Amino acid sequence: MNTIKNILLLLLATEIAGCNKLLDRDVEDQTRSTIINYTNLNSMYSPVSGVYRTAAGDNPGLVHWMDVGVRTVRGDDVAKGSAPNDQLTLTDIKNFQNNNPGVVSFWGNNNYWNDHFGLVLYCNEAINDLNRYEVNIPAGDNPNRANYNQYKSEIRVIRAFAHLLASRVFGDVPIVLDNTTLTQVPKSTVREVREWIISEMDSSISFLEDARPNQSVHRGAVTKYTALLLKAKAAADLAGNDNGSTYWDVVLSATNEIINSNKFSLFPDFYQLWKIPGKLSDESLFELQYTDFGTSTGTSIKPGAFWDFQGPNGNQRGSFISGWGFLEPTQNIVDFFNTRNDSVRLKTSVLFAGPDEDTYVITPSGDSIYGNTNGQRRFMGKAYLPRNQVTSGRREYGTNNNVRVLRYADVLLLNAEAKVRKGQNGDAPFNQVRQRAKLNPITGVTLQQVLDERRAEFACEWWGERYNDLIRTGQAATVLAPAGFNPGEEYLPIPIAQRDLNPNL
Repeated sequence: MNTIKNILLLLLATEIAGCNKLLDRDVEDQTRSTIINYTNLNSMYSPVSGVYRTAAGDNPGLVHWMDVGVRTVRGDDVAKGSAPNDQLTLTDIKNFQNNNPGVVSFWGNNNYWNDHFGLVLYCNEAINDLNRYEVNIPAGDNPNRANYNQYKSEIRVIRAFAHLLASRVFGDVPIVLDNTTLTQVPKSTVREVREWIISEMDSSISFLEDARPNQSVHRGAVTKYTALLLKAKAAADLAGNDNGSTYWDVVLSATNEIINSNKFSLFPDFYQLWKIPGKLSDESLFELQYTDFGTSTGTSIKPGAFWDFQGPNGNQRGSFISGWGFLEPTQNIVDFFNTRNDSVRLKTSVLFAGPDEDTYVITPSGDSIYGNTNGQRRFMGKAYLPRNQVTSGRREYGTNNNVRVLRYADVLLLNAEAKVRKGQNGDAPFNQVRQRAKLNPITGVTLQQVLDERRAEFACEWWGERYNDLIRTGQAATVLAPAGFNPGEEYLPIPIAQRDLNPNL
C-alpha cells in the first residue's frame, strides 16, 4: 500500500481536490499491520475487499461527482444544470468544444483520469498482494487455490471496467497492468482496449462464482455473469453498426449464457428499482454498496457527493431531499418519453420541480420539490431517494442507497439487438424490458425500436450509456449535430497534466 500511495502522489500531483482522505483510509476502517503475514491464507480476501472499497470511492474510484458530469452531459438526455457559470466547462463539453483551452486544461477531465486509473493502480497492487499469498498455498490445497483464482478474477473484472470507462471518455488510453511502468506505458487504441477487455473476461469467467451477485459468498461481489456482460458490452462497441460483424456473435453468446442461466429477472417495479427496495435485486449484475448500518447516527458509508451533485437545489424548505442540481434532464428526453406514453420511466428518470422557489411539484412518493432561481425545473430522478425510505434520524441525501452499475435489462436489450442484427427475432428479450415499463409488447421488433428502448431504459443514468450507444451505432453525427458534434470529436483530450507525466500520451 505504501508503494501505491507513492505512485498516486505522482499521478495525482495536479489534482485540485484533496485525495488523502481515501488514500490514508485503512481497508474496512481496520488498523493495518505494517507487515502483512502472507502465510495467513484466511486473510487472502483482504486486498479484494480493498478494491471494492476503492471502486465505491470518489477519489480514486468510480463515483466522483465531476466524473458523473463528464460522462453524462455529452448525450442528448442530460445537460448541465445549476447556475450558468458554475463549472461552465461542462457546458463546453456538452457542446463538443473539445479544443477549447478551458476543456483541454479542465480540472474535471484530469480528475476523471486520476479516479479511473487510480482505481486501476489499486487493482494492480491488490493482484500483487494476492500473488504474495499464492506462493504460500500448499500443493493440493484446492480450496485456497480456487479462492486465489476467483479473487484475482474479480479484481481483473473491476480493472477492465475502469479501463472501459476511461476509454469511453478519452478514446485511446493506456492499458495499465504494471504500476512500475506507469509513466512510460503507451496508448492503446479504442479497439485494442475493447479486445483486451474481452480477453480478460475470457481468462476470468471460469474462475468466478456461478451465481447472482446477491447470492455470492461475499454478497454483491463480481461473478461470472458480471464478466459476461462486460464482455458483451466491449464486443458491442467493437461491432458498432456492422450487422455482419462476428462481434455480434460474441454479444449474442455472452448474453444468451446469462439469460439461459435462469438466475436473473427484472425487478418488477422500475420506480422502486432505484430506491431502497431495489438494492441488490435479482436484476443486479454489479452495484457499488453503501450503508448507514440501519442506525440513526454514527458511521455512514456514502459515495462522496455523488447523490448531492444530482439532488434538487434551490430552497427546498429545509428538506434533506436537496443537493447541488448540477445535472438536468433535457426537454428532449421528456418529449421522447411523452411521445412513447412512457410514464413509468419518465416519473423515474426525471424529478420534476416547481417553476420557482415558492412553487413545488409533489413526487409519486409524496415529497415536495421546489424550483430555483435558475429556472431549473428538472433534476435527476434515478438519484432521488424519498424521505419515507431514509433511515430515521439520517438527513443526508441518498444515504443508505447503492449505486447501480450493471443490470439485467442491459443483457436483455443487447441480446435483442444482437438477434435483430443477425436476422433473428428479438421480440422476447425486448418485450420483457418493455412490459416492465407497462408498455404494450411489439411484434417483429426493429433495430431502431431496440435502440429507442435502450434510450428510454438507460436515460439519465450515470455511466453515459446513451452517448456511447450514439457513438457505436454511428447516430451521433445526426442526433448530436444540434449540439455541435462533428465526426472525430467523440472523445475528450487526454489531460495536459497526464501528457506531461507520460510523453507517450
